[in-house]
Amino acid sequence: MIERTNLKDQLKKEREKAIDEDAFLDNIYNVLRKDDDVEDEIRETLNAGSDTILTNDFDIDQLNYGNIFHIDQIEKICIQYRLRFLDSQLFKDDLPYEAIQKVKHLQKLHGTKLQGFKIIAPSKSFRLKNADDPLLFAPIGNGYYNLVHKWGNDLHPMRKLLMWPIKNLENFAFALLILTFGVTALFPENLFTKNRTSAEFLMLAFFLYKCFAGIAIYYGFARGKNFSAGIWNSKYFNA
Repeated sequence: MIERTNLKDQLKKEREKAIDEDAFLDNIYNVLRKDDDVEDEIRETLNAGSDTILTNDFDIDQLNYGNIFHIDQIEKICIQYRLRFLDSQLFKDDLPYEAIQKVKHLQKLHGTKLQGFKIIAPSKSFRLKNADDPLLFAPIGNGYYNLVHKWGNDLHPMRKLLMWPIKNLENFAFALLILTFGVTALFPENLFTKNRTSAEFLMLAFFLYKCFAGIAIYYGFARGKNFSAGIWNSKYFNA
């Protein structure tokens, strides 16, 4: 009986003709070592960060339009969801291996070394100085950023609504006004007089509004809090 041809064995024979086993393993080791060196260099770049790198030498023909965002769009999302857009060296959580692989792929695709990485994430994910799902960006230039990788869980669907009152001063004042009228309406009508008039209702509301505003302002100053519009790109926890 004639034995069937094993293609794997034939490939091994051809490989052995071209190079001995030790040399072949050395070549594989060198390739893997270089690959590991590239990944280590990417990690160092992400951990080091840079406040001065504003552009990367991307190949415009290789850019994916769906991953390109302008700083105005990033700012709007950060303010709406109370997130921060900061340099990657301030990110205190471990970067996933997939993010390293995405950076390595982009560097090979565009033939350049990427720098100046930034991350969108909640404040708790950063090491903030004294003064819920991350997105890794690399700057293109002129206010545009390329989204490299997204990981973690999606934001809670109510986060945008819950953060709306502290988006800016106008929203905060309006939210306090709604709260004041709601609480005032809960007071019994005969609390001060038998028949409460509109003027009395407004006076009570005005008094409660001042109370709520005072408490909120005191809490804000005591904890070093600020509105989302003022902290989205700040590296200070009490800015």
